[in-house]
Amino acid sequence: MAQDTLISSQYAALNGFRLRCPRCAAPFEWSEKQEESLLCVECHFPMSQKDKIWRALPIERATYYARFIKDYEAIRTAEGRGSADSSYYLRLPFATHSDHNAEQWKIRAATYRYFKQILLPQISSNSQGAGNILDIGAGNGWLSYRLSQAGMIVVAIDLLTNTLDGLGAASHYDTYLKCPFLRIQAESDRLPLCDAQFDAVIFNASFHYAENYLRTLHEALRCLRPGGMVIIADSPWYAHEDSGWKMLAERRSQFFNRFGIFSDSICSQEFLTDERLDQLAHNLGIRWERHTPFYGLRWYLRPLIAKLKGKREPSTFRIYVAKKPA
Repeated sequence: MAQDTLISSQYAALNGFRLRCPRCAAPFEWSEKQEESLLCVECHFPMSQKDKIWRALPIERATYYARFIKDYEAIRTAEGRGSADSSYYLRLPFATHSDHNAEQWKIRAATYRYFKQILLPQISSNSQGAGNILDIGAGNGWLSYRLSQAGMIVVAIDLLTNTLDGLGAASHYDTYLKCPFLRIQAESDRLPLCDAQFDAVIFNASFHYAENYLRTLHEALRCLRPGGMVIIADSPWYAHEDSGWKMLAERRSQFFNRFGIFSDSICSQEFLTDERLDQLAHNLGIRWERHTPFYGLRWYLRPLIAKLKGKREPSTFRIYVAKKPA
């Protein structure tokens, strides 16, 4: 490697967070030849910034996810996600009745209220100074924004970078934060971050997109400090595995009828069960703590109503928390 290419012989850092290559896990160093760019010292993967988003998705992984991203963005656009109005993003998750997908945002809002009241104080008390939080599957960044407002230091991770529903939409928050949170395009199984830097890793309505729960959770735990918390929120849970598979079959049919695509280009796990969670706990040496926010009487009665009507079991949303062993 040419010595004049690099400035530092140590791990490069952004906002105080040390980085490593998502392709080979070697250190990054600052490139002297290109501004706002990092270079892996081993495989020479370049990690550069574009539109305030650091790009840590190697070309082969971008190719792998290309169809998923295309389909996902098409569906989300058709569903009316996003807005040109900053006030829309600033009020999330507290959407108005006139907002698209208002019922879904009611669920997110209830989860956030519970998280803020019960779990965020635990993160703060267990951290050294301001809590470092990794928001995986951050989407438009609303949770990262709320956490930044609360004094946390946040890194937002997502595959999507568009300006309506992806990390590009986080620009709406910049003028309202003293220090905008770090945004990185990356996949959850290959995080460009060094070990043991975070007090909490949050999967907010995103864990079920993982193709391999064990691999994704192992990577999240790697980034946690000992005693740090991994939090899985708003991923659908079913008491019975077959209920989850029935849901997937119904959704594939609905997506094809409405959007003309099945949205199955990657093999996401899609849902949780106690058996799946227990197996993860056993394999990783962790113990789950279950939290159940109240989403309203109508939501609470959904399983009973479905049973009385002879329909399949509906999904349930919970928050699952586990601490990294010391």
